[in-house]
Amino acid sequence: MYKNLNRAEKWVFDGLSLALVLFYSYAAVIEPTATQYHRGIYVIITYILVFLLYKSKSTIGRFVDYLLILASIVTIGYWIINFEVIAYRAGIETETDKIIAMVGVLIGVELARRVVGTVFVIIGTIMLLFGVYGEHMPDLISHAGDTFPDLCTSIFYKSDGIFGIMANVLATYVVLFVIFGAFLAKCGAERFFIDFPLAAVGHKIGGPGKVSVIASGLFGSISGSAIANTVSTGAFTIPMMKKAGFKPHVAGGIEPAASLGGMFMPPIMGAGGFIMAELTGLPYSQIMLVAIFPALMYFFSVFVMVHYEAKKNNIVGERSKETATEILKREWFYILPLAVITAFMLMGYSPGYSAILGLVTCIVISWFRKDTRIGPKEFLEASRDGAESSLKIGATIGVIGIIIGVLTYSGLILTFADIVIELADGKLFLTILLIALASLVLGMGVPVTAAYLITAVVAVPALTHLGVNELAAHMIVYWLSQDSNITPPVCIAAFAGATIAKANMWKTAFTAFKFAKFLYLAPFIFGYVPEFSLNGTPRDIAIVFVLVFFATWAYSYMLSGIWIKYFKKEKSA
Repeated sequence: MYKNLNRAEKWVFDGLSLALVLFYSYAAVIEPTATQYHRGIYVIITYILVFLLYKSKSTIGRFVDYLLILASIVTIGYWIINFEVIAYRAGIETETDKIIAMVGVLIGVELARRVVGTVFVIIGTIMLLFGVYGEHMPDLISHAGDTFPDLCTSIFYKSDGIFGIMANVLATYVVLFVIFGAFLAKCGAERFFIDFPLAAVGHKIGGPGKVSVIASGLFGSISGSAIANTVSTGAFTIPMMKKAGFKPHVAGGIEPAASLGGMFMPPIMGAGGFIMAELTGLPYSQIMLVAIFPALMYFFSVFVMVHYEAKKNNIVGERSKETATEILKREWFYILPLAVITAFMLMGYSPGYSAILGLVTCIVISWFRKDTRIGPKEFLEASRDGAESSLKIGATIGVIGIIIGVLTYSGLILTFADIVIELADGKLFLTILLIALASLVLGMGVPVTAAYLITAVVAVPALTHLGVNELAAHMIVYWLSQDSNITPPVCIAAFAGATIAKANMWKTAFTAFKFAKFLYLAPFIFGYVPEFSLNGTPRDIAIVFVLVFFATWAYSYMLSGIWIKYFKKEKSA
């Protein structure tokens, strides 16, 4: 898309990308928590970059794009400048306040339409209609309603609207980690994340499939997107799996199933971990500690299933020219950026500050090899890649603000919890199943991070009411919110794997669903076993971890279906 911009637009895009990197690097060091200026500037830059990149094709449409850019600067700039004044006159906003709010809300809807698609816009529109005509809704979900200008005013200016949790998390943490991921790829680490596991397990039973699992775990922990992970590592691992003997739909299904695990793996966990820290008020280092063992069990589950799938079909990989030890000795320094980030976050430094140190480490290690050195040109390219990668989630701010703003305004958050508890008859098992269904449906139309935030707002109260501790409740929702990546009927990561594998999309999707089954086991463990979220004595936690390890192996073994092969052999004998 960047190539389609004219020279002037490229200059603007590159300038704003650099501004994004430099401003938020400075802000992370000086002010770890985002102020209204940080949030506002992030939203303005995001809006401008989206209207530049996702531009209209006609001349008239392009003119409208520039008008929308101007309107974005005016509306968001108005919010930044008048932030405190508007807060003081809450409830008695002026006509200008209301006009600015309406324009700002509608621009957010248009932004989401261009980047995410019409489904997300339809959801936002339904929520706006629900907010205005609440008094005409069924008794179970009815509320007083409001006029469209007043509803937009609430959404645009209040802390649970457009500039609420999502904008705060994006401006404080996510943009820096997305940019860090771009610099990590630019310094050459991405190749190491494939070469090392290839040398370590590539020659074993199901070697290429196991390489996919390990590489996806390494790369996925910083990519923040199962789809991006599938496309990037899958371009190498899927053809390799097919060559070794995996069926095309199996190769195409293993990669997205493995890539999904990156969303659970510290130190970054996509954007969801940072949102979780914001919602719970817990330090991100604690979120990381709770997340690491379940994430490892997810990858272990996929790894075991790949092993038995390969064993069932006698698939063995080829030995690499170099040993894993040789590669590690030569390229060990590529681990440093992730080690630096993890160490500093565990030491209590802010995630943003840790991300900057990781970014600086990427630049330093890039100079260890001549062909990966990050100079001014490469710095600009990495900044551009990072800014472009952040747009997919940044463009959802407006509609997420509408959804959460209306849910809060209408009181549906509490009502939803009551509805779920009543439908599930107070049973935790059924409650988790209902949340899984809700997150799957929601995930068909919105990005998974947005699905987590929206579902968490309404579903966590239902879980905590049934006795689940707050962090475990968020983990349940977060894990389930990822299912739309690999669960039919809409599973973009699985479809991306099918495209690379040149396989049937539906067979690939159901294969990915099969290999990622631990995605549905972990939420129940979180719900019923407090020690799984480190809520218990060290002895009890250790016992639970051992039991979960063996249960995961047994669960994966059964799902692999290899036992059926042995059962048939014994029966025929």
